[in-house]
Amino acid sequence: MDFNEWEPIYESILKDMGFSREGDEQAALILSAMLDTSNSADISELKSLIEGKDVLVCGNAPVLSQELELINPDDFVIIAADGATAVLVDREIIPDIIVTDLDGDVDKEIIANKAGSIMVVHGHGDNIDKLHTYIPQLNRIIGSTQAGPLKNVFNFGGFSDGDRCAYLAKEFGAASITLLGFDFDDENVNPIKKKKLKWARLLIERLNP
Repeated sequence: MDFNEWEPIYESILKDMGFSREGDEQAALILSAMLDTSNSADISELKSLIEGKDVLVCGNAPVLSQELELINPDDFVIIAADGATAVLVDREIIPDIIVTDLDGDVDKEIIANKAGSIMVVHGHGDNIDKLHTYIPQLNRIIGSTQAGPLKNVFNFGGFSDGDRCAYLAKEFGAASITLLGFDFDDENVNPIKKKKLKWARLLIERLNP
């Protein structure tokens, strides 16, 4: 993702959501300082996993369990959005990649990580405490931010966990992207989540103009 292309969208999201760019930038710096050769993966591993492959992006809407019945997970590279990891792990499915800001069932994410999942850990202004808590428990980490990228913290595009999964798949050349567990019209969410779902829809639609 070219940050110059992403930045105007990011600024629009910040204005709409009332979030702080400074908080995101601080989180990115903290995350960057916590990553080193002992706990990091290289983004070349993402390219090897994704490029030219059929990718299944699993969001965490309640429909995920039902929709998983309709496909064979073995046919795909699986990218899980945060809380979707627990649904997959409970079905004994280990995602290839987990995209997370660490506010889901992190215990299940740790289990998956120990079983081989690459962790694309996202730092933003509201999860600095979680970075300090969970980064020491994880390995094969790639840092991500929605603000300006750093040397070891990348901006692949996207805003919430689900659409960031899709942008990650697009960034590394997936042959196809199939979405499961997405409900952009879910009425059983709070107003902030409704805004996030609105942006997720817009951003994913932007991937496929």
